[in-house]
Amino acid sequence: MKTTTSIGRYGEDLAAAWLSEHGYVIVERNYRRRFGEVDIIAEQGECLVFIEVKTRSSSRFGTPFDAVTLKKQQQLSRIAGDYLLHHGHADTLCRFDVLAVRLESGKPPKVDVIVNAFEACG
Repeated sequence: MKTTTSIGRYGEDLAAAWLSEHGYVIVERNYRRRFGEVDIIAEQGECLVFIEVKTRSSSRFGTPFDAVTLKKQQQLSRIAGDYLLHHGHADTLCRFDVLAVRLESGKPPKVDVIVNAFEACG
């Protein structure tokens, strides 16, 4: 049986491949600060995209999108602000996408994305 960590890592690898195939350029993965982490930072055109990846092997605890609560959005906003400040991107257009990876036994993984899933919040 796979651990939650290994399922999450597998989902992030699938997400990165999917994003690359769909015109995103991966800039960084697992950007960590003491107050949290963003899974993937990518560029799409002129936009810097902060991407939260949620992987689920069942819907027992809701959809992957349900896991991106207001608290998580606030955390991601804070991390994004830190990244923009410390990487010289203060005037860069950015957005937040949420990518869901669904793993069902006997079926290929399914990837769904919500582009511009939420606005930066404090």
